[in-house]
Amino acid sequence: MRGRAASVRSRDGLVPGTLSLYDRHGYGIIQDVAARTDGALRLSAGTLYRSIQRMLEQGLIVEARERPAPELDDERRRYYRITPFGTAVARAEARRLTQLVKLARACGLAPGRA
Repeated sequence: MRGRAASVRSRDGLVPGTLSLYDRHGYGIIQDVAARTDGALRLSAGTLYRSIQRMLEQGLIVEARERPAPELDDERRRYYRITPFGTAVARAEARRLTQLVKLARACGLAPGRA
């Protein structure tokens, strides 16, 4: 169970990264994560929307009020935007992960230089 919990949390970290560039709707987030991971990670809608709900509650993201191109869009879609707090948390998490990779390399657990 422990590995599963860590895996779910790491998936949560992908959503703010996706939203750091553009507001996106759920299916757009799923597509972007798959593209950024070369298909290695495919979020299911259920996993994504649980993550979105958790991040909304924590103030990491908000539902965007504006739509990128309302005339070309389905009005049922909800777009999400990272908050300044979400950006700060994402940056802190990136620093933490960088340190973790350095440690793993120093211990011979990951390829590359320490």
